[in-house]
Amino acid sequence: MIKKILLFLAFVVLALQLFFMQHNKQVKTHKKPVVCVSTFAISDITNHIAKDKIEVVNILPYGVSPHSFEPTPKLMIKIEKSALVIYNGSGLEPWTKGFHFPKNSLDLSKYVKLQIQTKHHHKEVHHDEHHHSLYNPHYWLYIDNMVIATNVITDALIKILPKEKQFFLQNKKAYITMLQNLKKEYASHLFSCKKDTLITHHDAFFYLAKKYHFKTKTLSGISPQALPSAKKITELMQLINQEHIHTIFFESFASDKVIKSIAKDTHIDVEVLHPLGNITANQAKQHLTYKDIMEENLQKISKALECQ
Repeated sequence: MIKKILLFLAFVVLALQLFFMQHNKQVKTHKKPVVCVSTFAISDITNHIAKDKIEVVNILPYGVSPHSFEPTPKLMIKIEKSALVIYNGSGLEPWTKGFHFPKNSLDLSKYVKLQIQTKHHHKEVHHDEHHHSLYNPHYWLYIDNMVIATNVITDALIKILPKEKQFFLQNKKAYITMLQNLKKEYASHLFSCKKDTLITHHDAFFYLAKKYHFKTKTLSGISPQALPSAKKITELMQLINQEHIHTIFFESFASDKVIKSIAKDTHIDVEVLHPLGNITANQAKQHLTYKDIMEENLQKISKALECQ
């Protein structure tokens, strides 16, 4: 009797071992491809197209500027092992310089319409022209570029997971429809405005300004880390008084000390305008999307420009 019980228990143990071995094999077999993305705008596109079919890894931690971020060695290894790496390019991410990307990587700046920006020269260029030091890298704020990026990212996702092609295409269609409606909102709200100048922390809103025919004056230029000169601060304060500007904008990832000082001395309001290169941890908890933040920005821009 005891021998039968022992044999039975041995059989149960063996059966359980075989079950867990098979289960672990299935989990490993069905592991999702990992796609690493470098900015919030790219993350928003990828998550809306892939949904739960792919593991999307944000290279940039919440609350950190893409202009100054440096990934850890551990993160670098994860990037190298991923099925796909999608990054902004055009000089936005300093860490990409000299980085040996895996074979399957995607520099979106090679596909979108970029703008050369110098003090006296604004010109649209395409991916076959290479003057990277002159590009303004904040091209995702131009909604037409987001449509281009959505098409490019969808094609890349189909290549790494072809069985989900129809699923990805369906989601792409819905996302592009959202972008087209957002573009109509911007055109409608910024069609007729009394003022034509925004003062912002850095020149992230150059594409928006060019598209909707207003000007931006900035504290620090293309990079928010650049320190403004006393001359620049004086010029901005004079502009505020001359143009009767009533709002000055800063960003969540840059110091607001100088902006608030200017606002205090000129008796104007201070507001946050989001460049969407990244989001804060609080915005992530609220599950805010590209659309949500772009609409929030639109309301603030429209108010500052006194649009009808």
